[in-house]
Parts: sequence; C-alpha cells; structure tokens
Amino acid sequence: MSFSAKTKNELARIIDEDNCCNLAELAGLVRMIGTIIINKNNCVGLELTTESAAIARKILKLAKMIFTVETEVRVLRKNRLKKNNIYLVKIPPHHEVAKILDSLGVTKQGILVNPKVCGNITKNQCCQRSYLRGTFLGAGSVSSPENAYHLEIVCTDVIYANSLVELLAAFDLKAKISKRKKFNIVYLKESEQIVTFLNVVGAHVALLDFENIRIQKGLRNRVNRLVNCETANLNKTIDASMRQVENIEFIQRKIGLDKLPNPLRQVAELRMLQPDISLKELGELLEPPIGKSGINHRMRKLEEISEKLRNTY
Repeated sequence: MSFSAKTKNELARIIDEDNCCNLAELAGLVRMIGTIIINKNNCVGLELTTESAAIARKILKLAKMIFTVETEVRVLRKNRLKKNNIYLVKIPPHHEVAKILDSLGVTKQGILVNPKVCGNITKNQCCQRSYLRGTFLGAGSVSSPENAYHLEIVCTDVIYANSLVELLAAFDLKAKISKRKKFNIVYLKESEQIVTFLNVVGAHVALLDFENIRIQKGLRNRVNRLVNCETANLNKTIDASMRQVENIEFIQRKIGLDKLPNPLRQVAELRMLQPDISLKELGELLEPPIGKSGINHRMRKLEEISEKLRNTY
C-alpha cells in the first residue's frame, strides 16, 4: 500500500465530535468527488465516487449522522487487471437533497453558488481543518518522502483552486497552483509544509512515519556527502603525493638528493618512504615536527627545483 493510501486510510477513520466539523468534511468531499443528479421528475440527488472502500464507508457514515437520509452503495468492478474497484455512494433523488446541497454550500436556495470554498462552513478553525481533510480525501495525494516531497490536491476549477490556497494560508501553508492538462493542481513541495498539512488534517501516524523517513533520508544523504568528501580529499592527497614523488625521483636521477639543502633532503627522503600519508602526517614524523604549511612550503621548493632541472636537461 502506498504512503498516500495509508494516509487516507488513517484520515478516513477520523470522526469529529462536533457536527459542524463533520458537515465541513463532507462538504469538502462533495466539492471534490460529488455529482448532482436529476431524475425525470426534476428531483435532485447526489453521487460521490471514490476508489477507496474506507472513504466510501466514511461518506456513508457522515451522511447518515448529519442528514439521516437513505443512501446506496454500488461497487463498479473494472475489467482491466490491477485496477481498483470504484465505489459509488448515492443519495437517491429526493426533495430533501436540495436542502442538503444548500447546507453543504454547493447551492443556495437551489441555485449553484460560485465555485469557492464556502465561507459559512469554514468560519471556525476546527471546521477549516475538517474541510481540508475532506478535500484531501476526495482529490489529494502525498508522495512517500523516500522518493520526493510532494503533496497535491487536484481541482477542476481555477477559482476554487485559488480559494483553497487562501484557506491553506490560514495555517501558514504556502501552496502553489500548477496546470496539468485540464486540471489545476494545488501543491506543497517543502517537507516542513507537508508535515504541517498532515498535522492540520489529523494524520498524526502518517506524520510520524513521514518524519522518520525524512530523518533517515537526511542521515543517508549526510553520510553520502561525508563519504564523497572524504573520497575527494583522499584522491586529492594521492594525486599530490604522486606528483611530489615524481618530482623527487627526477631530482634524484639528475643531481642526487644529497645536493639538496638539509631541510629539503629530509622531506624528500621521508616522502619517498611514506608516499601515502598526508602532509600533516608527514610533518609529524620529522624531528622536530613541523606543521602542514611548513611541509607544503618545502614541497613547493622541491617542485621549483624539479621544474628548473626539467628546463635545463
């Protein structure tokens, strides 16, 4: 099961104590996956479609708790392999459904309202959290932090997408909108923002899993950076040592190391004996020991002598 599916399953089990919050969550679900149906007698009904059995059960429970209306559930099986079933939760056409749509902020006195987040339903912060939970359950997804940091809610209308961004801003969530074919995607990319969203909607188990994976990922990346850094330093040390040994061998062949000043001869002979150690370690082996800068200065002198000899011979 994907990280997103686990998160939705956790959220689908949450039932708020306050009826206003349950109404807000159902309103968010209806806004994302609801369809108004009208029968031949011009009576209005409502259908909600989801691929999650847990979300379908929640819709049923919320509808019965809030409106005590008759509901139906149909399972549509897909013929293609490895495809999830589709769950169709239906409130059949009935004269009460028009009132339900009004209370959910979808219509006002039977007329469709502007495609924005309903202000009356989301006046309280607790209801705002529930509404966001509903929108995420209906059309949201979150990537596993193992792969990428990405949470999105798919909207069909750009006006609604902008109003959803404004609602998220109430929780200091800086969501952005991108266009994907005919859809408007409200998304969060930063890990801290995604953690905040999971906390806002009540996905606390998913939040802890997200944080654990993020910490492990961060540690792995840090270890990899340290290993890469150590490898780069080691390669740099080896390359420098090989160049130094080459210069010293050339000097030895042309004039002999005994012709060098005593400080340079000491360093040259020690480098020939210890070609694999760093300049700092090389300086510690001298009597008396000298620092890395002192060794580096003598190595530059040896390189200059080698260059002069190459130009002479």
